[in-house]
Amino acid sequence: MPQPSLPAEEVLAWLEKTSTNWRALIEAHPEILALPCDIMGVSTAGELLRHIVAVELRYAERLAGLPATEYASIAHNSAEVLYAAHERAMKLLREQLASDVDWDQRIEFATRILGKLGASRKTILFHEMLHSIRHYAQLATLVRQQGIQPDKQMDFLFMDMDQL
Repeated sequence: MPQPSLPAEEVLAWLEKTSTNWRALIEAHPEILALPCDIMGVSTAGELLRHIVAVELRYAERLAGLPATEYASIAHNSAEVLYAAHERAMKLLREQLASDVDWDQRIEFATRILGKLGASRKTILFHEMLHSIRHYAQLATLVRQQGIQPDKQMDFLFMDMDQL
């Protein structure tokens, strides 16, 4: 029996839906950006969101063969600014997915903490998308603890579920 597989386009669609929901929540509750946060050594939820979109953008740029945007150059004081970086990253990813890229090709890249590393394009792609989803889940816990209830379901299950 063939094993089930999950195409990159479906994971990207999940990330896009999740990001869209978070952007809408932050636009409705801009105070989220100032919430105290101790995830990833940051001090506010806005800084965690910058981490999410910076990783998306920097890895998308690496996959596209572009220089990585400086992390600190991405502002974290508004949903508009944060999600502009996210949208640039998603555009680059969609272009890569539509091209004839060898996803098994290994590429080298510099990280902020671990120095120079290498991985396959496929590993980098899935890391980038799942990294964001993981941190959005952490953010959901944080905002609920502060009395803000995300109003959208963000689990992958809701990408293909029927109401019976």
